[in-house]
Amino acid sequence: MSRPFFRSRSRARGFTLIELLVAITVMALLAVLSWRGLDGMSRAREQARIRGDEVLALQAGLAQWGTDLDSITERLNTTALDWDGRALRMTRRSSGNARDGLRVAAWTRRVQPDGNTWWLRWESGPLVSLAQWTQAWNQASLWAQNPGDTERRNEVAVARADAMQLFYYRNNAWTNPLSSGDGATSTSTTNTTGTANAATSTGQTSAAAAAAAAALISPTGVSTLPDGVRLVLTLSAGQAFSGNITRDWVSPRVAGEP
Repeated sequence: MSRPFFRSRSRARGFTLIELLVAITVMALLAVLSWRGLDGMSRAREQARIRGDEVLALQAGLAQWGTDLDSITERLNTTALDWDGRALRMTRRSSGNARDGLRVAAWTRRVQPDGNTWWLRWESGPLVSLAQWTQAWNQASLWAQNPGDTERRNEVAVARADAMQLFYYRNNAWTNPLSSGDGATSTSTTNTTGTANAATSTGQTSAAAAAAAAALISPTGVSTLPDGVRLVLTLSAGQAFSGNITRDWVSPRVAGEP
């Protein structure tokens, strides 16, 4: 049997070095592009989470602002509402049982340790005596100006704000809270400091202490609060919301609620 003059043979052929380098380069490029895409998605998701938290914090803060004002209560020998140009302090009912007593809540704008100026809220614990109320009222003022660690423990940072303005609605017009307005003040004070100091420095009897506690929960019978309070916040840039935001509160007494 004769053999063919030409016989084809199959042989295995591998990648050359250049082909291997090209393949590795393409895979590295795809890996880099994929990492950048994932990193971009991760950053976008984190940014969306931060913005969402800012929106929720602002909404909660504005809701709490309205709740605090709705809960203001006027009692003998106490100040119901006061704005000193730095902080808005108010005496309000406790959110729980009426037997929990009163609380002092305060709002201000202050530079925080992070270097940013924040809109802040502070609240005391339950108050059942004039001495406790006076201490909390003064502590709220200290917190707005030069707080220590004790005062900072009860504060909540709501949003970064460049400015905070307040107006009272009196005599059918929005006026500066520090002006005389209609001649009435937002207090029902009757020698508050003297009463509280007497209660703490003279060692009052249990009967006198009970009387002081009863006075704290006695209504005044005459309201000296403004008909409305307007809050104007200038939110800092770089947040979910920035620029001016206005929130008006109308007294339930004016709105016809009991």
